Amino acid sequence: MAETLLKPLKAALIGAGIQASLTPAMHMVEGAAQGIRYDYELIDLNQIGRTPESLPDLLRDAEARGLIGLNITHPCKQLVIPYLDELSEEARALGAVNTVVLKDGKRFGHNTDWWGFAESFKRGLPDADLQAAVQLGAGGAGVATAYAILSLGLRTLTVVDREPERAEQLAESMSVRFPDATISASSDITSAMETTSGLIHATPTGMAKYPGMPLPPDLLKPDHWVAEIVYFPLETTLLKKAKERGCKVLNGGGMAVFQAVGAFRLFTGREPDVGRMIRHFETMTA
Repeated sequence: MAETLLKPLKAALIGAGIQASLTPAMHMVEGAAQGIRYDYELIDLNQIGRTPESLPDLLRDAEARGLIGLNITHPCKQLVIPYLDELSEEARALGAVNTVVLKDGKRFGHNTDWWGFAESFKRGLPDADLQAAVQLGAGGAGVATAYAILSLGLRTLTVVDREPERAEQLAESMSVRFPDATISASSDITSAMETTSGLIHATPTGMAKYPGMPLPPDLLKPDHWVAEIVYFPLETTLLKKAKERGCKVLNGGGMAVFQAVGAFRLFTGREPDVGRMIRHFETMTA
């Protein structure tokens, strides 16, 4: 056992514009707390002058250097799939991978984003009315949050996206997976918000580099719950306005932590201390 702990574990995150990511720190600090020598690096496509077309080379290089796994983020979550040997059931259902385990010469694709959102939602909004929800955004993150909220028992989901065909594709794919739910795409956010219990925000709006509101604030009612995926800043303009209007809110921090919890478990085969990882995240984002 001691021998295993002495051998350093190496992992990395592949994506574009990821210098501000808190994922390496979350993994390495939890590893250190468990007595593991754990190195976690960033492979930022923007920094190294590469594109997603370089994924085959980057995967081969990671294997050659003995990495145990890779986290995958924008814009590679869908594009990495053809280069993997096996997919988990959830990764296949979502058509997106955020965690690749490198083991025994094979590449295993997983998705811990959806579980991260579901776990955060259960803990942060335990009494949320799951009769109906509106989701803004049908991209990679939106696929994960839709799968998560429907897995938790949501009855009616309305998807709104700036690209209507993308919203329709998401509604169709989720309808196949969750035949008991009513899932549709809409371009009329005003009427959708009139009959909803809550709002899931799954677009980049509200991030430090994309400031603003994803919808008019007067569409928010006191009995709505609002769940955010943006965590930088933790309190987005959307959450601030929602709180002012009396809504129950969930910030994006929980999803960020729990996707890392899931990836740590897959990479190391060890059970992370969730409370410790949450406290560390809160320290970094204070």
